[in-house]
Amino acid sequence: MTGSTEPGRRLTRQRAAVAQALAGCADFVSAQQLHARMADKGVRVGLTTVYRALQEAVRTGGADVVRSEVGERRYRHRPAAEHRHYIICRDCLHGEALDTDVVERWVGQVARTTGFAEVDHTLELSGVCGDCRRKGNNADTPTR
Repeated sequence: MTGSTEPGRRLTRQRAAVAQALAGCADFVSAQQLHARMADKGVRVGLTTVYRALQEAVRTGGADVVRSEVGERRYRHRPAAEHRHYIICRDCLHGEALDTDVVERWVGQVARTTGFAEVDHTLELSGVCGDCRRKGNNADTPTR
């Protein structure tokens, strides 16, 4: 979410503040969480603006998005313009970026062999991280 916006759209002070706040988050956050963090720091931006800025960031490659188990979108700043996949802890929502070169090569092969263009894909992995397992947060939850 640096300076890239669609033609006719400018990077406003509010959108820049959302981008900066998102870049300061270590893990995935919801729009509501990001809005609350910004408000706690005295940054006044409407929740609708946060949602729009996050959608724009995803569209332009400035953020990654995953869905929680209840379908809520969670966002994380993407430091480079590369598509990434994550494994997310179901308890604490900590995310780890994965080396998914094999997935990306497979998607490219599927596109070539089917003749499809502009192929998008989603890969969502979740589990319970080591810290949460040690804390016993999810010891009795069966894996899926």
